[in-house]
Amino acid sequence: MLEIALFAELAAPGQVVPAEPFPNGISRYAIGGLLVGLGAVVIYLGTGIAAGASTFLESTLSYVSDQSRFKQYRGSRDWRVVFTLGIILGAAVYAVFWQGGTWTTDVQPWRLLLGGVLVGIGTRVGKGCTSGHGVCGVGSASKTSIVGVITFLTVAIVTAQIVQAMGVSP
Repeated sequence: MLEIALFAELAAPGQVVPAEPFPNGISRYAIGGLLVGLGAVVIYLGTGIAAGASTFLESTLSYVSDQSRFKQYRGSRDWRVVFTLGIILGAAVYAVFWQGGTWTTDVQPWRLLLGGVLVGIGTRVGKGCTSGHGVCGVGSASKTSIVGVITFLTVAIVTAQIVQAMGVSP
């Protein structure tokens, strides 16, 4: 981290400086990672299903849609809804205790909406999300998931670098 601070001081005007990797300290990230891993283990041991947020969110659509692809979830959708609500409530609890009761962002609403749509499309094309492939798939040494995670990360890093180089801000 000291190297990043020194690099920032030595950077030429207009030069892109890398962000600090753990701006809030490493413990928050380590604890969060342990909790995500523990949740995936509990779900797998309890159900035999790899925990992926996109599948759980998709299963909630079986309550309102008669399309055949959503019908496959009808036998196990109730606990999946609890999982989905846990994701939402977890964010709400974080906002109340660590952000003074509000969730704030500098990102414009249209960008959030567009990003959500693009992530949803990517999740369908990639046959899963980063939590399913990244936590459960890589953890079980799935070659498909490993390739998927490498692809996700490569595209994310390249996109972030391009956006930063263009000077785009939230």
